[in-house]
Amino acid sequence: MLKHRIIPCLDIRDGRVVKGVRFQGLRDAGCPVQQARAYEAQGADELVILDVSATPEARGTAAHTVEAVRAELSIPLCVGGGVRTADNAATLLDAGADKVGVNSAAVANPALITEIAERFGAQCTVVAIDAARPNADPTGTWQIITRSGTQREPLDAVAWAIECEQRGAGEILLTSWDRDGTGEGYDTELVAALTSVVSIPVIASGGVSTLDHLVQGIRAGASAVLAASIFHDGVYTIQQAKAAMAGAGLEVRR
Repeated sequence: MLKHRIIPCLDIRDGRVVKGVRFQGLRDAGCPVQQARAYEAQGADELVILDVSATPEARGTAAHTVEAVRAELSIPLCVGGGVRTADNAATLLDAGADKVGVNSAAVANPALITEIAERFGAQCTVVAIDAARPNADPTGTWQIITRSGTQREPLDAVAWAIECEQRGAGEILLTSWDRDGTGEGYDTELVAALTSVVSIPVIASGGVSTLDHLVQGIRAGASAVLAASIFHDGVYTIQQAKAAMAGAGLEVRR
């Protein structure tokens, strides 16, 4: 069995790490290079960088930020935000990314997933799925959210995950928009719903405030768990997170 991964996430705007609630009210959370260096030293398995303003501002992810982080990093790096073409993906891979995440552009043009996968390989192709229950209806199914949380799509998240895998995605980064930044924990029902219908790895994201939330994400079916605020704010370290998961009987990388 593959060991579970712990992945810190750096949301980037204007070259700085930011954090908000449901992608809004962003506050400064530090320098991405310093954060990346610290997370690798703590034992992070991978790192995700998301340029949260690239899509709304209709631009690509700043490659120089990726280059600066890669210069200090030896663990795998996934980068997303503003990727609209396979050439955009190539730019990020050339800058040092190991994987490229696509979201809004893939919803608008699903063939983009296949194009990136065929050109660079499924192992480089990550589809970021942001999902929310309709109008916060706790009984409803999940719909896709795009453009950094500003647009709801008439697209079922579970069905979209299935299509993403069929089109060549090698991994899914799944964020609950309802839980993002709230500290209420992952939407484990959402995680379970997606992981039950796809065979590719799913990274759970959105809402972590305790170490038990990480455990819950894995038990819901995720292959890896992503968190931001608890690590950025020094509430917990990566080592503490791994110890908690191991203590719960989960296989983690050392």
